[in-house]
Amino acid sequence: MDLKHVKRVGMAAAYKGGEILRSYFGKIFEIRKKGAIDLVTEADIRSEKQIIKTIRGAFPDHAILAEESGLSEGTIQHQWIIDPLDGTTNFAHGLSFFAVSIAFALDGNVVVGIVLCPVTGEIFTAIADKGADLNGRPISVSASFPLSESLLVTGFPYDLKKMHIPSLLTRFANCLKAAQGIRRFGSAALDLCLVACGRFDGFWEQHLNPWDTAAGALIAKEAGAMVTDFSDKPFTVDKKEILATNGKIHKEMLLLLEIKDTE
Repeated sequence: MDLKHVKRVGMAAAYKGGEILRSYFGKIFEIRKKGAIDLVTEADIRSEKQIIKTIRGAFPDHAILAEESGLSEGTIQHQWIIDPLDGTTNFAHGLSFFAVSIAFALDGNVVVGIVLCPVTGEIFTAIADKGADLNGRPISVSASFPLSESLLVTGFPYDLKKMHIPSLLTRFANCLKAAQGIRRFGSAALDLCLVACGRFDGFWEQHLNPWDTAAGALIAKEAGAMVTDFSDKPFTVDKKEILATNGKIHKEMLLLLEIKDTE
């Protein structure tokens, strides 16, 4: 399959979805809740519809897994994984750290990843075994080492009622004490991309969904990141936890995250 063509279609879909998000940014009239603090706006829904329409125009028989509409029929060996607005809470509050995330999986393996930040115009892309780019230029992870000189980024789950809060806070405290600093921006897709381009040295989060990580994880890997779960097993999009680092601090991070959940 021509993955360059897949990437071009995905980028076109991301830009069209991003245009819709920009048109709504700062002007949201309707916000509803999917959970206690998990929001969805009319911008999410319109962006997703436009992205799917663009992909369907080029690949009408492909399956699509999208955050708002779920799994649609198609050839399952060709599957698109879409988050039309990663960082909805930021978006709804007028904060510009949000993204469109689009991945393409071939026979269950993510082989194309695209993450667009509509406000800055930065678009991160990757094809499996071909490296990762930011606005068309190759990117790579940082060389920061040890962990005490590294800047980390993390996120917190939406449904905290299902979380074992003490273990979540213990992991955070462990990393806070060990690292140079920690940030929390609210978009897992962008967090992974910022590890990919060396702005952050490590990222961890748990209780994520495939559309949160599929594109960003591939981009990070192709930029040289080590991407696993908290047990150092290879990351796949069906896993609920992810650790992505520049590789040099990975072992230190694993030790800090080695907390038994008792949910």
